[in-house]
Amino acid sequence: MISVSDARDALLQLTREMEIEHVPLAQAAGRVLAQEVSARRDQPPFSASAMDGYAVKAAEVELHAMFQVIGEAAAGHSFDGELRPGQAVRIFTGAPVPRGADFVVIQEDVDRKKDLITILSDPGPSSNIRPRGGDFHSGDSLAAPRILRPADLALLASMNIAEVPVRRRPIVALISTGDELVMPGGTPGPDQIIASNTFGLKAMLEDFGAEARILPIAADTETALRMAFSLTAGADLVVTIGGASVGDHDLVAKVAGDLGMDRSFYKVAMRPGKPLMAGRLGGTPMVGLPGNPVSAMVCGHVFLWPMIQTMLGFRQPAPKIMTARLSHEISANGPRQHYMRAEISAAGDLTVFSNQDSSLLSVLSTANALVIRPPNDPAHAPGDMLSYIEI
Repeated sequence: MISVSDARDALLQLTREMEIEHVPLAQAAGRVLAQEVSARRDQPPFSASAMDGYAVKAAEVELHAMFQVIGEAAAGHSFDGELRPGQAVRIFTGAPVPRGADFVVIQEDVDRKKDLITILSDPGPSSNIRPRGGDFHSGDSLAAPRILRPADLALLASMNIAEVPVRRRPIVALISTGDELVMPGGTPGPDQIIASNTFGLKAMLEDFGAEARILPIAADTETALRMAFSLTAGADLVVTIGGASVGDHDLVAKVAGDLGMDRSFYKVAMRPGKPLMAGRLGGTPMVGLPGNPVSAMVCGHVFLWPMIQTMLGFRQPAPKIMTARLSHEISANGPRQHYMRAEISAAGDLTVFSNQDSSLLSVLSTANALVIRPPNDPAHAPGDMLSYIEI
């Protein structure tokens, strides 16, 4: 049995970065930028008015000054000419500032009669002009790797980037095992339950940035498991759920071994999730998760997340550890690292649920945090600060 940190390190050794592919900008949301990209133009590409008003020479701006309006500039339509002393150009937000002008008096500060304007209010110190390249210059870059957010897509568009280099989404094959399982919507027999782990893990993996494929449930026979493994061709990661322990019906390790799996480790000193197995099968990383629903989901947060992050190009990924104030007392922890379902209130108080049974999905659904208890962690009193990860 190895530690959580050793298991995580071993799993990362099994992974590899995905290839780079280019996708249209409109399809890049949520993808991981794989290479630095550089702007192909200045933004703004010219000095532009920040307000509706009148473009004039700054040296002439003073209270009661008068100007002759000689033309107009609007967004997409510049004034073709050069401003002379005593002249003004009617200008609208986003329009190029005319040659010879370096100040925009906002329209609320002037009075206009036909083609003559008079400054009636103090224009203040701001020129109301956005300088060329004030946002970014041609050649300025967006660093990688990064998950592309809506604001990033807007920035890339303004940089005139139409296609984006991103990491290919890793394909994860999910295999649930067990004679007791029936797909949701089916009719379970008297001794059967509904398969739930696969659907939670699929949603989790896709939230991590992977593409998850649910394969047919494998019965507790070697033939069925061999068939299931044969369907994983093309996957970048194979994840089995259940059957990785040492019972008479736990056949995943045996069948995987018969198929040539090079095992990395088996069993991790953690709760829940002790019977975790990992290795390579035909060159593809394989992780055997426990069958208990909460165990499988917790292992997804603790182990599958860093694997997917590494495959997407993030170096040495580590979950963001936060701390919160405990609202009640809890007893000492045992010899294994314990990930306890908990809830962080709007006020920031931490409540650890009393029932930590690894079969209780209702408790996991209510939780928004996993408190991390180190091995042999002592009892804690209300007000103590505990570490946790968000879920």
